[in-house]
Amino acid sequence: MRRVTLILAAAMAVYATGCGGDGAERQAAPKSGVETHHPVAGHFKHDGTKLEDCASGEQRCVEQAYGNLAYEQGPEQALVAFDQAIAAEPEVESNCHRIAHTIGSAVFARLDGNVSEAFARGSASCWSGYYHGILERAFIGVASRDEMGAVARKLCADLEEGSTTFLLYQCVHGLGHGLMIRNGYDLPFSLSICDRLATDWDQTSCTGGVFMENIASSYGVESKWLRDDDPVYPCPAMKERHKLYCYLMVTSRVNTLNGYDWRKTAGACAKVERDWVSTCFESYGRDASGFSRQDPPSVARLCGYTKRHAVSCFYGAARDMTSNYANGRRASELCGLAARPLRAQCYYGIGTILGNLASSTAERRRSCRDVAPAPYLASCLAGTGERVSGVVEPSA
Repeated sequence: MRRVTLILAAAMAVYATGCGGDGAERQAAPKSGVETHHPVAGHFKHDGTKLEDCASGEQRCVEQAYGNLAYEQGPEQALVAFDQAIAAEPEVESNCHRIAHTIGSAVFARLDGNVSEAFARGSASCWSGYYHGILERAFIGVASRDEMGAVARKLCADLEEGSTTFLLYQCVHGLGHGLMIRNGYDLPFSLSICDRLATDWDQTSCTGGVFMENIASSYGVESKWLRDDDPVYPCPAMKERHKLYCYLMVTSRVNTLNGYDWRKTAGACAKVERDWVSTCFESYGRDASGFSRQDPPSVARLCGYTKRHAVSCFYGAARDMTSNYANGRRASELCGLAARPLRAQCYYGIGTILGNLASSTAERRRSCRDVAPAPYLASCLAGTGERVSGVVEPSA
């Protein structure tokens, strides 16, 4: 069974607000037809839009133009141009996750719905939005909710053989996004489909996409499974097996409601269910990373507001940085700024992501050696899953 080790940042997404009813998971889901909540959630449609046609601030135009580029020239060229634009154009960088979704959607259309080939030709740019864009479209053509479970179980099956855990995670996580988008943001029903996947790891990873889409809607939809007067809802109302990713995403909602008052957010995390306090502070670290555009000094300052929970903040932020860049260099800078007692777990967090990006023991060891100073090399290696004498998983 694979460990759940990846946290995807939601900081770039459009956050939705809404009002929820009582007993989120106890409310019955509708039993008939699939709902489509927004026309943009359908098939990607190629047109003549070019990047040079888009004026400043025309986000939908930019998304369509990058999608057209991917559809016409393939994902490799589109993603190279996209990465260059992220580095040079603030408007692209600030909206990169949604653009990456569109590139993935366009490639999915270009390849006639071949999930495994589309994944193999993609990249992890901007929190892996490319992969999520593929899976959010993958339920197109499903005629009823009764078919969703069967389709969900098959979509990522071709990736099982020879793929890294990172790619497998993106696939199953993307399923969660697709389920929410396709069935009209019905949170309980989407979670019930995740529960039908083959392994505990698949099921839990799928819930990550569900909760991210619930909090940070890809299309500006207002989910009813949110409450303005209860920023951590629906996490306390969830079944225990569904709480992990709810709390790993929850500070994105808290920050939105309090205007990014980080001290208030830290206070909110300190008051959640006792068993989930550390998880909430990991979410805080992930958001601190996204909010600061992965700037280590800024993240270290924000983690300072978490006081005795700073270890969880640095851990969550290091994992986010490593996932965003698909390497541990920026995260290593952050770990070096942490107080000495916190550094081992910070480097352990880097290792949890590097281990999923690697496909061999030699690659995992090389990745850690490239970023971890000698005193913390063993912690990084332990995070990758390597057995290291005398090193155990740190506790928050």
